[in-house]
Amino acid sequence: MMETGYAVNGRYQIIRPIGEGGMANVYLAQDLILDRQVAVKVLRLDLRNDPNTVRRFKREALATTELNHPNIVSIYDVGEENSMQYIVMEYVKGTDLKKYIVKHFPIPYQRVVDIMTQILSAVENAHAHDIIHRDLKPQNILVDEAGNVKISDFGIAIALSETAMTQTNTLLGSVHYLSPEQARGSMATKRSDIYSLGIILYEMLTGMVPFEGESAVSIAIKHFQDAVPPVRDYDPRIPQALENVVLKATAKDPDERYSDVGQMTTDLSTSLSASRAHEPKFVPSQGDMGETKVIPALDPEGITRQNDAPEAKPKDETEVKDDQKKKQPHKKSKRKWWFVGLGVVLLVMLGVFAAYAMQGSEVTVPDVTDMTQENATAALTADKLKVGKIQKTTSNKYSKGHVILSTPGKGMHVKSGSTVDLTISTGRKKYEIEDYTDKPFTDVSTLLKQKGLTVVRKYQSSRSVASGLILDQSIAAGEKVVPSKTTITLTVSSGKPSITLRNLSNYTKQAVQDYVDDVGLTVTFSEDYSNTIDEGLVISQSPGSGASIQEGANINVVLSKGKKAPATKSFTKSITIPFDNSLATSQSSTSSSSESGDSSSTSSSSSSTSTATTNKITIYLEDSTHSITSVYKEMTITADTTVELPFTIKADQAGRFRILRNGQEILSDDHVTN
Repeated sequence: MMETGYAVNGRYQIIRPIGEGGMANVYLAQDLILDRQVAVKVLRLDLRNDPNTVRRFKREALATTELNHPNIVSIYDVGEENSMQYIVMEYVKGTDLKKYIVKHFPIPYQRVVDIMTQILSAVENAHAHDIIHRDLKPQNILVDEAGNVKISDFGIAIALSETAMTQTNTLLGSVHYLSPEQARGSMATKRSDIYSLGIILYEMLTGMVPFEGESAVSIAIKHFQDAVPPVRDYDPRIPQALENVVLKATAKDPDERYSDVGQMTTDLSTSLSASRAHEPKFVPSQGDMGETKVIPALDPEGITRQNDAPEAKPKDETEVKDDQKKKQPHKKSKRKWWFVGLGVVLLVMLGVFAAYAMQGSEVTVPDVTDMTQENATAALTADKLKVGKIQKTTSNKYSKGHVILSTPGKGMHVKSGSTVDLTISTGRKKYEIEDYTDKPFTDVSTLLKQKGLTVVRKYQSSRSVASGLILDQSIAAGEKVVPSKTTITLTVSSGKPSITLRNLSNYTKQAVQDYVDDVGLTVTFSEDYSNTIDEGLVISQSPGSGASIQEGANINVVLSKGKKAPATKSFTKSITIPFDNSLATSQSSTSSSSESGDSSSTSSSSSSTSTATTNKITIYLEDSTHSITSVYKEMTITADTTVELPFTIKADQAGRFRILRNGQEILSDDHVTN
């Protein structure tokens, strides 16, 4: 198991495992050069010392690199690192067809036809290159998230030229999809793939495989003995024409199957057509299904042994003579078959010779990495190879015009005259500069640094662009640059122009207003008392003198109201003025009549006397508003009288009063504070 983060060949960084097989483990990885996700198939550790497995693993890469089809998983790279064989291939995000069937069954017939058509197209392309897959099964067919199908795992696929005389000594491929001829141990053909395709179609229509058993051998025997159950027995709604595609593809006799994949595709494309609604059922011949045959063993070289045939019983002389008599009329026929047999032997010998010739004409792909395209072409030509497709991409590791990789990769054994695709560097990956004006510097700087650029900032004031936004850039928008070699200078707005504030002490209000109008500031005035600054002049300012502020900013100025008057307090004082009765004034009145001259009568009258008693009071008061030299109040009293004297005095002073009665001072206080 490979650890997450490990970079295969320093390039394919492992993300996580995504699959395990009998021969290899598959990992999701990041291609650090081409910046894409790939699947890396790595030969299992316990199989790396098995030459047959290594050869089979390499054969998969060789077989698939010859194919270029949208429904076949692409091979990007092949290599070896520390005795670890690996194949880098296209990453298909999705699931395999086996799981797809389980999840979506029952699948609509039209969708079945669509999926099958894509599979057939891929197999037809492989057959066109004389490559037989030999292990077609739903587990080797991937379905991406968009529903597209791709065939993978050409691990046991072999070109026809390599299999003309050889077979492995085991049954290959999944036994559930194995053709009868493969189950017998015979050589696989293109029609063997067609049989497997028929079984896959059967499973998509029924959700199950046609044959099950307790062992692989019992299932294999059913493939060449038992007829494939009709799909309409499972679902009578399936059109007969669609069932016929399954029956014809899975005929026991290869000659009764479709002659090629293209013919099966054509038949499948009209299987849902109303014009074929009443089509009769296809009935293949039973062949030798009832005969049980032993699968022949294979010798170490892979040639089928012939000594397993049953021995003939000895015949007596009479039987021999009878046989000779019977065979005499067929001498011509016997001679004819003798020539046919001789021809077969010659073909076999030619096949063996061709196989060895092909092995002898194999060449090793040279290491052309980091060569110029011209030198790489020359190196491949010298090794009897041809340059195939040229793909160009950016690279931070390889110079412009140099080879990044070849497919097949270095060290791979391929047939002489094969094509090798090259990926050529167009130089370092460039980044296109955008228009960053009026965008926040912090956001743009973070983005550019992530891309690898060096960012320099400088400030400039602006009356129209807010502080922190970009005013200008040193590299024009649309220009493409190599990030690691590029420094970009961004001019950032510091806001409106700054002003160094003047000292406004002792300025008048008008002088301050004239100044702020001249430099583009605004001002807010306030007032306060000052014992040192004359009224109307500036006491203080905020910000202070020398401060740097932006144009349009507001300042606060405090003007003097002059010295502050001391605080005063007001109160009343109750005074009781005593009444002095001894000093009271009296007033009397007498009236008499005149005496008449008459001596005989005399009359007189006397009036009563009335007396009024009062004291005259004069009050003097001194405070903040009254003077002691001025009469505050005059009044007369006839009894003891209480008066309320109001005082308003400063905090640091005292009031006083004097009260006179009939001109004489009777009460006074020179220190009245409350």
